[in-house]
Order: sequence, then structure tokens, then C-alpha cells
Amino acid sequence: MSKIQSLTDLIGNTPIVQVKNIDTGHCNLYLKLESMNPGSSIKDRVALKIIEDAEKNGELTKGSTVVEATAGNTGLGLALIALLKGYKAKVVILDKMNLNKIYHLKALGAEVTLARSDVGPDSPEHYVNVAKKICETTEKSFMANQFSNKSNPIAHEETTGPEIFDQMNGDVDAVVCGVGTGGTISGLGKYFSKVSPKTEMVLADPKGSIVKDVVENNEVKPADYSWLVEGIGEDFIPDTLDIKYIKKAYEVTNKEAFETIRILAQKEGIIGGSSSGTLISAALKYCKDQDTKKNVVTFVCDSGEKYLNTAYNKEWLKEKNLI
Repeated sequence: MSKIQSLTDLIGNTPIVQVKNIDTGHCNLYLKLESMNPGSSIKDRVALKIIEDAEKNGELTKGSTVVEATAGNTGLGLALIALLKGYKAKVVILDKMNLNKIYHLKALGAEVTLARSDVGPDSPEHYVNVAKKICETTEKSFMANQFSNKSNPIAHEETTGPEIFDQMNGDVDAVVCGVGTGGTISGLGKYFSKVSPKTEMVLADPKGSIVKDVVENNEVKPADYSWLVEGIGEDFIPDTLDIKYIKKAYEVTNKEAFETIRILAQKEGIIGGSSSGTLISAALKYCKDQDTKKNVVTFVCDSGEKYLNTAYNKEWLKEKNLI
């Protein structure tokens, strides 16, 4: 047994399970359980890579503060790894995110600032701009900048992609991803373009986000911020997103996403976060569009435990007209 010296040694190498009790058409659908990372999400991979690269580059030194704008999970990953490595963390999180994420961040010692979720990237109140301002006024600060930091897609190119390829014995026809920063789909797209050109990158995009329209060269309307899933869907195209790797895109409504994670819990016993509902819903659509057997992989991006008060709460679902 390999010696585990730190929680960071437990990041990655997450298991894959096949969906058995939900209709997947002609396809085999597999879920990579990123919820089993120490910080309970896929963003642990990105956070670790960003911090380790910043240390190598001399951007992070003793006494530094890590600053980031986040929907929650990247902030949680950064706060966890900063804590383990002796840094401070300041996190700007959107005001529509689940309160449990805020409590979790504070439990890890992070300083949390709420930012408006209904303003575009040109507004000084946009969460990325708020984080940049905090960074400018914080001594010895480092802006993780997941939306433009190339360590983000590289993390998936170097770890997530090889893991999937190995776990699937090299037979992967499609991988379905959402886009928050675009790091996952871009890093995986680059990796699979080299080792398995047949593997399609498929986008799962919440209704109201602009990414699907950009991918399909449609008229791009401003984001309407109507999506309730957390961590994916965008009002701008991040520098870390390389759309050339995306071969197909599916739009997923709030109702579809939240119904899917409830079905996942009831049929497969997996409690996934809200973005997992979007990804799995899109993956099921892709599977049912196929007329031959294919192996399709998508993600349980984070644990659903932090959403028990919303996504799995009938009163909240009724309030949001989701049931």
C-alpha cells in the first residue's frame, strides 16, 4: 500500500461506475465519481495544480494569500490546499450559491466575500472583478484566476484524461462535460485528441448560458442567469475554454437537471451535486441519439451532500417550480 502523507495525495484516481438502473439506450454510460476527492469535487485537481505551479514559479511563498472568484468548489479546493500548505485564502463567491458552500469555506478558515450573480463581466460588481480588486489590495496575494490560468486545463490533460483512458481500457467514444471555466472539456479534449481521436467531447450547457450558442455558431444572446445549477453555465467565454474540441452540445433545463439527480439517487444510490444533473441529463440525451453501442463517460462533479437543503428538498424545489 502506498504511503499517504497528506490529503493532497488523495486527489484524483477517482473510481468509475457504470449506470445500471437508468435507460441509456444503446450505450454504456459510466460516471466518474469526482465527488470522492478530499474536497468533494473535481475542482480539487485544478486547485492543486494551480497552487503547485504557482509555488514552482515563485508566485506563492511563505505568508502568501490565495485569492479566487468561484461558484464554490474551486474556492473549496483552494482553501483546503492553502490550509494544508500554510497559506491564507480569500474567496469571492456568487450570492446565489448554496449556503453550505459558504459554511464549508469558513470552516476551512477562508475569508468569504459575496458578489452579485446577476451582473455581466463588464460590471465592477462581477465576481471576477471583485476578486481582482481584493487581490490588488491584499499584500503578498496570488490570484488563482481559474478562468485564464492554463494550469486548469493542464490538470485534466495530465490526470483526469489518463485516468479515464486507463479505467475504460482505452475504449471511450464520448465524454460529456459542462463548462464553468472550460478547463475540464479543454484539457480532456486535448488529451483524447492525441490518444483516442474517435473520442467526442460533448457539451452539457444549462439553459440560459451562452456556451452552446458559441459552440454552434448561433446568434449569441446575453446570458439570462436563469439556471439554478451551480458551477457550470457562463455569461462569457473563459480563456481556458478551447471550443475546437467540442463536437456536440446539448441544452439542459433546470427541471431536467434537478429531476436527473433525484433519479440518480433513487435508482443508483449516488447523491450528486446539481451540475451532475446537467451533465448526466445531457449524457442520456447523447446516448439515446446513438443507433450503435458506445461507451460514454460523464462526471458526478461534486457531492450532493452540500445541496441537501436545496436540490433534494421538496419545499425548495416547489418554490423554484421544479416539481
